Amino acid sequence: MNLKQKAAEKAVEAIQDGMKVGLGTGSTAYWAIQKIGERVAQGLYIQAVATSQASEDLARELGIPIIPFDQIGRLDITIDGADEVNEELVLVKGGGGALLREKIVESNSDRLIIIVDESKDVKKLGAFPLPVEVVPFASEWTLEALRKTGCEAEWRIKDGERFLTDNGNYIADCRYGTIEHPQELEIRLNQIPGVVDNGLFINMADQVIIARANGQIDIRNK
Repeated sequence: MNLKQKAAEKAVEAIQDGMKVGLGTGSTAYWAIQKIGERVAQGLYIQAVATSQASEDLARELGIPIIPFDQIGRLDITIDGADEVNEELVLVKGGGGALLREKIVESNSDRLIIIVDESKDVKKLGAFPLPVEVVPFASEWTLEALRKTGCEAEWRIKDGERFLTDNGNYIADCRYGTIEHPQELEIRLNQIPGVVDNGLFINMADQVIIARANGQIDIRNK
């Protein structure tokens, strides 16, 4: 069992019968959805929403009930991965391109559990490029404004074209090297016209589960 799978399966233990569950996106969340699907097949009853089309498609394949957002209300729990997490449980997310939907879903969840392997546990954020979701209109102006915040910003490219989110927007990957003041940066980025949201998740995670190569699982609580 790989580290991501170990962390994911530990997190899924928190899901109880009757819960409303948010399904994350990415390579680690994939394993959580797989485990949830196993438990649903064994009789667990939940209702779920997904943070991306890919996660929704996987959930449906596994028989996990997907409920429209206007019918599910507030969620009990969401399980998702992260690209970086520090000791204060500040996250960098968006490597999978679903940061906006993740932030919406996780803001409407009573509990957010983040699952990572030890490579994502960092002292300082910033080694992983910070994803920023940008509307296509006049996007080059927005990219230039992002660069003025002190980063090297480039469009995310997939198959030779600009990557499009499920919302039809672009992702600018912003390389800061080190993010010393994430709270201030989050505000500054979201004040730029054309920016939809950014991959800094602050005061959102309630628990982080870290799987380590030595077999140990560390749990960091808010």
